[in-house]
Amino acid sequence: MLIGEVARRSGVSARMLRHYESLGLVRPSGRTGSGYREYSGEDVRRIFHIESLRAVGLSLREIGRALDDAGFTPSALVDDLILRTRERIAAETELLTRLRRVRAADPAAWEDVLQVLALLRALGSTSAGTRQRAALASVDEVPVEALAQAALGEGDPYVAGALRWALSRSGGGGAPLLAEGLGSPVAAVRERAVRSLAEMPGREATTLLRDALASPDAVVRGRAALALGAQGEAATIPVLVDMIVAGTNDTDAADVLSALSGDEAAADRIASLLVGRLGDETTGPPARGRLTQALAGIPGPTASRALVELLGDADPAVALTAAYLLRLRGDG
Repeated sequence: MLIGEVARRSGVSARMLRHYESLGLVRPSGRTGSGYREYSGEDVRRIFHIESLRAVGLSLREIGRALDDAGFTPSALVDDLILRTRERIAAETELLTRLRRVRAADPAAWEDVLQVLALLRALGSTSAGTRQRAALASVDEVPVEALAQAALGEGDPYVAGALRWALSRSGGGGAPLLAEGLGSPVAAVRERAVRSLAEMPGREATTLLRDALASPDAVVRGRAALALGAQGEAATIPVLVDMIVAGTNDTDAADVLSALSGDEAAADRIASLLVGRLGDETTGPPARGRLTQALAGIPGPTASRALVELLGDADPAVALTAAYLLRLRGDG
């Protein structure tokens, strides 16, 4: 077959066939009497092999190796193709995500499109300073989805704080996105999600924080309890007491318990829970000391009676702390 007929049958242009020949990929088996290239059936099959390998992403150099090196094993090359394909898909997916976020920002002019794209790139920068500046500048310019995703993945505390600030001023649309982070298998992502929700206003964020009180993750429960307790939610009291026992943000937890004990019934309930944990045989000395200190901020007779009883505690540190607290309360 002459080159024109091969081009028609294979779908490869005559120009590309000549290029293949110049690279040594295809060599016509013969020439006509007039000097025209003449391709055999084997030559045509080789052309189809070349096109098939190009279709899966091999370069022409790699194709030459694959077809001509008798000792060539394709497994390493296939692994490399898989890696490159994944990287290309990831890049395309990232581009698609950015374009969707630009559309969500509803830009009015090309300048707005470029501004949103610049901020999205800045949020993904390797420089913490660049990410922080983007977060502080993006309240009205970047879709909340981008802010939420950045907040869930941000490890730098200063940048994370800026992102939480931006989310808190985003109108509340980020709450459902952050809720996905609460179920992440990564502990750090769960903590970032609950910390962001704790700083967001609105009923939706509050509802999610209430659900988080039942989380199996103690850090998530604690962050939710501190935020809701500061809003006067009595349901947080057991979690706050657990935090004092565990020594996790125990000072903050004690402060919130003190604020929640504003009426006599609440004060009596909180004091009773603290006393109950003091009497638990599984509560160790450090935890008993923290529980005793927490009684200082709880008004009312239940806390006072508990401190009086602790004057005779077998642990001298607890007894001394109780005596000191009673003097501060004017009861001793």
